[in-house]
This record gives sequence, C-alpha cells and structure tokens, in this order.
Amino acid sequence: VLGLLVWSLIAATTYHLHAAYGWVMFVSLFFWILTLLFLVTYLLQLHQKFYMVPWPLVLMICNAVATVLYLTAFVTCAAAVQPTSWRQWDYNRRAAASFFACVTMITYGVSTFFSFRAWKGLGSNAATSQVTDHA
Repeated sequence: VLGLLVWSLIAATTYHLHAAYGWVMFVSLFFWILTLLFLVTYLLQLHQKFYMVPWPLVLMICNAVATVLYLTAFVTCAAAVQPTSWRQWDYNRRAAASFFACVTMITYGVSTFFSFRAWKGLGSNAATSQVTDHA
C-alpha cells in the first residue's frame, strides 16, 4: 500500500519534466510489482512447491535491496521537491510522495530485519518455543 502511494502520487504530477522522478517511479513501481508477486506466491503457497529455492534468503536479499534503493529514491524525491513551484498541487503530491517513500524505506528495513531472523532461524512462534523449553 505504501509503495502504491509513492508511485501514484508521483504519477499524478508532471514527473516527466524532471528526470529525478523517473528514478523514483522505477524503484516504487518495480518493488511494488515484486512485492505483489511475493504476496501471491505466499498466498497460493507456491513457495512450498518450489522447495529448492531458499525463500527466507531470497526475501532477505529482496528486502535489503529494496531498502537501499528506496533510500536513494527517498533522497532523490525529497531533494527534487521545490517549495516555490508555481503548481501548488504538484508540490503537495511530491512532498507526500517523499514522506511515503521514507515510510516505505523504513518498512522494508524492518522487513529485512525479520527476514534475516527467519533466515538465521531465530524467529520462532510460541508453539515451538514451548515444545523446545520442556524437552
């Protein structure tokens, strides 16, 4: 949802006049589509059919790359916002897109942390911790 907000807010402006917003659009659209593909993969439980793929590692790498690229997109978007723009609605949308790019970057960073814990096997639920404590 946050990535959708970023690219839809940028797409609602005259972003084609500024080259910096092309990068923001690429990052936000690419990772929005990739995240949707991962969501569909998990909802349809396709990750269990492709058991030879190390899914926790793939998710961790994807989230880490998304965090770094969203950092660059956030900085690019925030630096390109011009408060003295004659089109006030463009300024508001671009400023909001910068904010949501920052929030999306933080969200991907938190997902990277949890993906790392799942990859290392540190994430466990209450049922497994109860069984291993009494054994």
